[in-house]
Amino acid sequence: MRYRWWLLGATFLFVMGTVIGTLPFTGVIDFSAEGIATIRQFVDILISLPAPVIALVIFIKNASDLLLSFALSPMLCLVPVLALAINGLLLGSLSAIVAQQESLGFVLTGLLPHGIFELPALIIGEAAALSFGVAAILAVFRKRDRELLLPNLKQNLKYLLLAIGLLIPAAIIETYLTPLLLA
Repeated sequence: MRYRWWLLGATFLFVMGTVIGTLPFTGVIDFSAEGIATIRQFVDILISLPAPVIALVIFIKNASDLLLSFALSPMLCLVPVLALAINGLLLGSLSAIVAQQESLGFVLTGLLPHGIFELPALIIGEAAALSFGVAAILAVFRKRDRELLLPNLKQNLKYLLLAIGLLIPAAIIETYLTPLLLA
């Protein structure tokens, strides 16, 4: 299967999660006061660090998420599917809440500068994970697909490295530019 179909599938899962996250019914995600307080404590600790450390933490967190998803993708592709859907759901839910409290412009100002790099990185990386996961699953059940597994792995590792490369400018922009725009 061509990689563009994996990109389309990954994009679809992410967009569906985002759309569901913006729907007005309650109970999709519980943003209780305790949960928000815990997130705020973590953010307060993070922003007290020097900016280069913050950028490094953001990059390592996002890159390790992609690597873990890729590594676990042969397990029925559950991790990449959930990563795309849940990230979309969180983005949609938080965006809807912030847009109500602030404005849509505030949301876009906070997301677009680094999101131009981070969202394609997520989709490219998770599409590579889906492609490899399916190839690994098929190789277990079909002997003729076993010889295709190594070329598939090599190709998808290239896409994964591209995605990880995109996370570098995303982390830098999120650390240095986004706070200036939201101030």
